[in-house]
Amino acid sequence: MTDWYSNVHLVLRWLHIMAGIIWVGHLYFFNFVNVPLQAKLDDAAKKAVNPQLLPRALWWFRWGAMITFLAGLSLFTLLYMYTPGIGFGPSSLMRDAQGLTDRAKWILFGMSLGTIMWFNVWFIIWPAQKALLTGKVPVDQAPGVRKKALLTSRINAYLSGPMLFGMLAPSHYGAMSRFSLLLAVGLGLAAIWASIRASSEVGKL
Repeated sequence: MTDWYSNVHLVLRWLHIMAGIIWVGHLYFFNFVNVPLQAKLDDAAKKAVNPQLLPRALWWFRWGAMITFLAGLSLFTLLYMYTPGIGFGPSSLMRDAQGLTDRAKWILFGMSLGTIMWFNVWFIIWPAQKALLTGKVPVDQAPGVRKKALLTSRINAYLSGPMLFGMLAPSHYGAMSRFSLLLAVGLGLAAIWASIRASSEVGKL
């Protein structure tokens, strides 16, 4: 317990993963469950269900994103930009004799996508949904605002597949090449595409 570095590392990693599960879980709920559901609800049902469902889901969604982002940034600083006993600066995980390590390249790839996703949540999806739920969007503009929020949410869903590869590869794969990067992106996108396609069929079972 006297090793503060290891303890802080553990707590940050736990918080990052817990918040990430909440964030990405709600992202998948919105894309795989809620979108097909909303298409089948009439106006009366939407007025009864959405005021109870969406504010709660969006609260967990946006704060899960924020905590994931902040904990991840702190964890990156602790591992890649700090060395115990030496201080702040690129660690051996960040740079070696050849320059930027493959591990760092993977995590920076994942972080870049995660940052785009976080930005989309807080500055596009949430403001649009908040305006819709509070009735601040004129009726004639509501379809366009909904479409913008849906498109951004879809983008986040597709980004999440490759992003998760970038987050896992540093500890479980390591080496990065052009082929491995393309494979990670391709598999990640394919997994989300298949899930979205399947979501329209699940309700028919």
